Formats: sequence, structure tokens, C-alpha cells
Amino acid sequence: MDDLQSEKEQIEEMRAWWAEYGRYVIAGVVIAVGLLFGYNQYESSKLSAEVAASVLYESLALNVGEGDLEEAEAVAAELATDYANTSYAAQSKLAMARLYMDKNRDQDAADVLSELIAMRGNRELRKIGRVRLARILLYQDKAQEVVDLLVDQEEEAFAGLYAEALGDAYAALGRIEEAGDAYQIALADTTQTVNRGLVQMKLVDLPDAVQDEPEVLPTDEDVVEPDAEPISDDEAGETE
Repeated sequence: MDDLQSEKEQIEEMRAWWAEYGRYVIAGVVIAVGLLFGYNQYESSKLSAEVAASVLYESLALNVGEGDLEEAEAVAAELATDYANTSYAAQSKLAMARLYMDKNRDQDAADVLSELIAMRGNRELRKIGRVRLARILLYQDKAQEVVDLLVDQEEEAFAGLYAEALGDAYAALGRIEEAGDAYQIALADTTQTVNRGLVQMKLVDLPDAVQDEPEVLPTDEDVVEPDAEPISDDEAGETE
């Protein structure tokens, strides 16, 4: 009898608990199901966007290969507008920079690489864009902009390439000692991303640093007194 009473009490307690907290449990389940559904929808949408962007990028690569600038610009613009958060939008910047350089439009190439560097995410692609932008700026004789772009950029995988470009910029600016230091850093790179033979040639070809020669003060022996003018007979008489 006591066991039956205890069981009834437990049932009554559960009913009371459910009456008080049941709506929260139901709400939690509904929220969890909604979040799961939303996450699945998001992942599905993200996957669809990646697939669509991939198809567009293949079209862009074909246009770049054929040198069709007008079509390439249209596809790149669509990627930038509709699929800006995909890696394909970042890759399209590199592809367009190459096509612009092929068309001798170096400023357009520099502009599109600057856009890539300013993008969020795609860190590795942005590093590549930074190196390529530095080369274009060197081509444009904008050595100081290269220094501003690369100095204090701590990127281990790209350290050699950054250092080589910095060496070229310093050499162009006449900062020979800094150029030599940068080339030495590039030569120390063991990732095989740097043409060590070329960098070594650049280092050897650097002019000697111009040092200010100390000022040489004249000695007493170097001072030449002016020849005395001859004294006339009248002047000699006056002095007697």
C-alpha cells in the first residue's frame, strides 16, 4: 500500500513539474529543431553558392586563357557581387590581374590586387596578391610603395619573396645597405620559393655603399702666404 502511495505521489510530482516547466521544454525542443533546420539550410545554401561560383570561375579562367577581357570582366564582376564570400571571388582577382598585365594595363592589375589584399578571409591568396602587387609596383617605379606594402609583414612562408622585393625596392631608392640585408634574408629562405641564383646576382651587383670622407683640414705647411708686393722708392723713403 505504501509503495502504491509512493508511486502515486511521484506521478503527481511529475504532473506538477510538467505543468510548471513543460512549456519551456517544448519551446527548447522547437528552438533546437529550428536551429538545426536553419543550419542545414545555411550549409545547403553555402554549398550551392560554392558550386555556382565554381562554374563561374571556370568560365572566367576560359576567358582569361582566350584573352577575352570584356567577358572576363563581366564574370569577375558577378563573382565579386554575388559570391563575394567564396574563395573563387578572391581567385578571380589574381586571374584578372594576370589578364590586365597581358593587356599592358598594369594600373588595373595593381588596383584589382589591392582589392584582393583588402578582402576578408582567403589569407593565403591575399599573401600571393601582396607579392604580385609588389612586383607590379616595382615595374611602375614605385619603390617606396613597395616598402610601405611589405615592411613589417611577418609571413614565414613568404618571407623570402617579400625580402627579395624589398631588396629591389631599397636598391631602387639607393638604400644599398638595407637592400643587401634584404637580399641576405631572401637567400636564407629554405622554402625554395626564391630564385637564389638571381638574388645572389642582385646582391653582387649592388654598388658599394658611399661613405662620407672625413674633412681634411689644411696644415701650416699647406698654407701659402701671398707674395709680398714690391715696395716703391717713395714708400721706402717714407719709412726711413
